[in-house]
Amino acid sequence: MFLYHGSNQEITLIDLRICKPYKDFGRGFYLTMLEQQAELMAKRTARIFGGTQYVTIYKFDETVLKNEALSIKTFSEPNIDWALFVLNNRNRDFNDHSELNSNQDNKYDIVVGPVANDDIALLFRYFINEHIDVTALVNGMKYRKLNDQYSFHTDRAVELLTKVK
Repeated sequence: MFLYHGSNQEITLIDLRICKPYKDFGRGFYLTMLEQQAELMAKRTARIFGGTQYVTIYKFDETVLKNEALSIKTFSEPNIDWALFVLNNRNRDFNDHSELNSNQDNKYDIVVGPVANDDIALLFRYFINEHIDVTALVNGMKYRKLNDQYSFHTDRAVELLTKVK
């Protein structure tokens, strides 16, 4: 399968140390199966941070997702576990790294699942302050058009990606 990464520059080498923390699935290198989604991300990133829109294409053998030597977490749909996982990873105050519903410590090599709507900070606040329940949180987090994202969190996971372009 081909995966796409949208950025404001060409990615010549994936360096996990410069990936931003507090993302949906933790600090990692994020890709999508949808080239158009990567193009939108490249456009957005270039607009915010400067640079030139660039989509890097990688080949990935998805059969490795069944490899028991890797720690892989997959969410097939937005549900309560997914919502709490995203909430914990985006929460700067979260520090229970033994919690399986978190990847701030990169316990998972690869995480696959839906993209959360980027405008969810208010929802998180409502949930944490108990103004909404977890069902309302999940419904509010669903992206209008559900797209999966693939995030790679360890060097051994990144080594499974082969740059095409």
